[in-house]
Amino acid sequence: MTLVVVSARAVGVSLPFASSTTTSTSTSTSTSTSTSTSTSTSTSTSTSTTTTSTTPAGAYAIGYTSYLENEPAYGHVAARTFPVTVRYPAEGAPGVVQEHLPPYRDSGPYPVLIFSAGFDLAPETYAGLLNAWTEAGYIVASPSYPDTVPGPNATILETDIVHHPGDLAAVLNTLLADANYDGSIFHELINPNEIGVVGQSDGGDVSLATVANTCCRDPRVRAAAILSGAELSWFPGTYFTQGSTPLLVAQGTKDLALNPVACSTQLYNAAPAPKYYLSLTNQTHLSAYVPAGPERTIVEATTINFFNAYLRHDAGALSAMTSAGNNLGLSTLTSAASVGGPPPILKGKQTCPNSPFG
Repeated sequence: MTLVVVSARAVGVSLPFASSTTTSTSTSTSTSTSTSTSTSTSTSTSTSTTTTSTTPAGAYAIGYTSYLENEPAYGHVAARTFPVTVRYPAEGAPGVVQEHLPPYRDSGPYPVLIFSAGFDLAPETYAGLLNAWTEAGYIVASPSYPDTVPGPNATILETDIVHHPGDLAAVLNTLLADANYDGSIFHELINPNEIGVVGQSDGGDVSLATVANTCCRDPRVRAAAILSGAELSWFPGTYFTQGSTPLLVAQGTKDLALNPVACSTQLYNAAPAPKYYLSLTNQTHLSAYVPAGPERTIVEATTINFFNAYLRHDAGALSAMTSAGNNLGLSTLTSAASVGGPPPILKGKQTCPNSPFG
């Protein structure tokens, strides 16, 4: 796959970036090269070391670039083309957001997060979260998957999400190939051993399938955050029968229609440890993830420390995650073997529609 970087405007991607601040793990200064192409798949075997976070919040400026992913046909799936925006830690003052800023190279290579948006929502709906993760020292790719992103001439078909784990893998292939290509902006900027996925709603379903379903599990992915997501029977495999990566499951207690609480507790209770359940008090399907406020700040800090623990191997991150996730009247975080809530989901009971058990 060749990464062809183009202007976000050329592919119709709206970029209403919102600045955000959060925890981080490193600082540096550097210069960089500009965008380019690649044709190979990464074979790097670099490793991570245990570190302790000392960097203040908002340590990086945010650079971004966009390209068209040309995914080749596979099996019975035709070739697919879709835009991808990639944010990266950049030179400049924290909070600055600008296209094609030089990367902050001296503290790389960085972990990668691939974000999957909810159905009929553009990835930039979640700009605050995406920016927070980038400011904290992550390269964040946000694909606009075919048939599930709104637009003037868009075809909207929710069942197309069964192809999204393959789309996600194609994006990861491109990023890792570019990390090995000397002329790329991402050359030696990505740590191939520090890959995470995060998704919200249907995007959470895609992220879960990528790490826990036999249909789609990608061994390159080392941790996953599932924001109001669920197990989905549309994916043909089985969940958790071959284990899973470490999981962080987040869910609002007032998300009663689009992703009932039982959907999140079901997948959490089935998952092996290590796992964490973030309960967001009185939050609905999007209210803790999209608008700025204390709830989104909690999600930002909890997810960042989760990924710091399992991708960066940060010695203090789990303690910081516990502090970030437990806020009187706002949220609780647990790593218990199971969490309570609605009655168990039984076959024929539509407590959690479209789950393997709903």
